[in-house]
Amino acid sequence: MTATEIIKILDENNASRVLLLCHHNSDPDAICSAYALQCLIKMFKPNMSVEIGTGNGISRLSKHVLKSIPIVVNENPNVEKADAIILLDTNTIQQLGSLAERITKTASPIVVIDHHAAHPETEQLAKLIITHEEAASTCEIIYSFYKELDAKPDLNVAKALFLGIAFDTRHFVLANSSTFQTIAELGGLGVNAQETLATLSLPMDFSERVARMKACRRAKLLKIGNWIIALSHVSAYQASAARALVDLGAHMAAVAGQKKDNIEISMRCTRDFSLETGIHLGRDIAKPLGEYLRGMGGGHATAAGVNGVGDVELGLKRCFRLLKEKMAKQ
Repeated sequence: MTATEIIKILDENNASRVLLLCHHNSDPDAICSAYALQCLIKMFKPNMSVEIGTGNGISRLSKHVLKSIPIVVNENPNVEKADAIILLDTNTIQQLGSLAERITKTASPIVVIDHHAAHPETEQLAKLIITHEEAASTCEIIYSFYKELDAKPDLNVAKALFLGIAFDTRHFVLANSSTFQTIAELGGLGVNAQETLATLSLPMDFSERVARMKACRRAKLLKIGNWIIALSHVSAYQASAARALVDLGAHMAAVAGQKKDNIEISMRCTRDFSLETGIHLGRDIAKPLGEYLRGMGGGHATAAGVNGVGDVELGLKRCFRLLKEKMAKQ
């Protein structure tokens, strides 16, 4: 049992204030899973204060989602006053940005809920870790809590769960059979798939278009066997630029960006690349690259990110080296 364990921890600590934390630049899976869990806790603990927070804001797409679903996110949460802290879609403390150090100092119990394996440092801090790597999104895990407790999500919660799943599966491209079962059940709760999916359609602004084109112009194309690897750099929209390079034909793309001494690298690859090479971008590339850059990295099999210290050229070279080493062992 998992949801039951969370409630048990809240009861054992006489918790009256619970803080649900999402990673920096929180995506729809993060904020929607937090919202669904917030509503679930309030069903069983109506007098409990349950707040959703993030250390470094939410993504532009998440802000767009907030226009259609009543999710309230505090970008300056009071960590010290929380009686219990639950991390959603966040497997490393560093993903909490400016809140990371405060989390390491808290005496309150920490629970981690994610569809990625937790980082060893996080495992040492957490009282309870709930990770299901077979789940395509954190929203799927939260929906399983509803079923475990025989609770029925209202329409807003059902829509939020649907959006989080749709986002993290790239509109179901990465979905598995259990994902489709969940989607069917959410549809039975009243979610109109076509209308709800439209919420994830965000017009591309001028700056993002320019970043994508710059990334393509600056791209260095390399080959490992029959695989095309694209390496590039832009000052913003690295994730979007990496997706654009893959859409154009690269099997795997890494796009870096730099602000002073800090470096960010976004990686994307095709599903075929991941399956045939056996490479999981988050585990095999982003994690060791983050450690090399004295930062943190992680993510999915086909989408991952790194934050660290260094320069663009060094980071991309190391990324390519890790790819070559991993593929040579296959």
